[in-house]
Amino acid sequence: MEGSVIDAVTLGGSVSAHDFSMMSLFWRADWVVKSVIVMLILASVWCWAIIFEKVNSLKKLNKQAQDFEKNFWSGQSLDSIYDSIGNQPKDPMAAVFVSAMREWRRAAEKGHTGAGSSFASTTLNERIERVMHITVAREMERVERYMTFLASTGSTAPFIGLFGTVWGIMNSFQSIAVSKNTSLAVVAPGIAEALFATALGLLAAIPAVLAYNKLSRDLERYTARLDGFAIEFSAILSRQLEEKD
Repeated sequence: MEGSVIDAVTLGGSVSAHDFSMMSLFWRADWVVKSVIVMLILASVWCWAIIFEKVNSLKKLNKQAQDFEKNFWSGQSLDSIYDSIGNQPKDPMAAVFVSAMREWRRAAEKGHTGAGSSFASTTLNERIERVMHITVAREMERVERYMTFLASTGSTAPFIGLFGTVWGIMNSFQSIAVSKNTSLAVVAPGIAEALFATALGLLAAIPAVLAYNKLSRDLERYTARLDGFAIEFSAILSRQLEEKD
């Protein structure tokens, strides 16, 4: 009984002597596990940078869209709005408007918006709709940049962390075989190092998945807003063509 108490105290002292801080776990880990940990830390930092950038960008884009819609429905003529924006629109909605107006003015210069040109007017409507659709797709491709990285991190980070864990546990079993000692003092450090990789994988994946789902819904709503404006603007131009025919 006395010997068991002494062994327990000795074992507890050996375990407590080990430093289980994150830096200590990192420096004691195998080079493969270290590589996995560094990769996951970099991925997590990059994901948070993307998340903050996208959140701020969407706020700015929605504010710009609101300002443009307010200006668009203020009663000004389309030509004056187009001239005030110029050829360098600052937001996607303005870019959709500019692309349609540019096509409209080209047709007007060629005389395709006057009376007696119903076929040309129909073709012009189709061209304007196509141009706006292409502009929406191009602008949203730019806005959605780096979203793939969030999705990839959310789906692969746990498996990368699991790989580091499996590798670390393999090293722990090798240490047990070499030392021929199965005490907790021998097993615990290696298992802690291995599980550290899994924890980092989850730490990188969970925010990435949550942010991707939230940002995807916000981007879908913004895309719908652009598509709705394109449809309304196409109807306005179509009515103006009908009035000239």
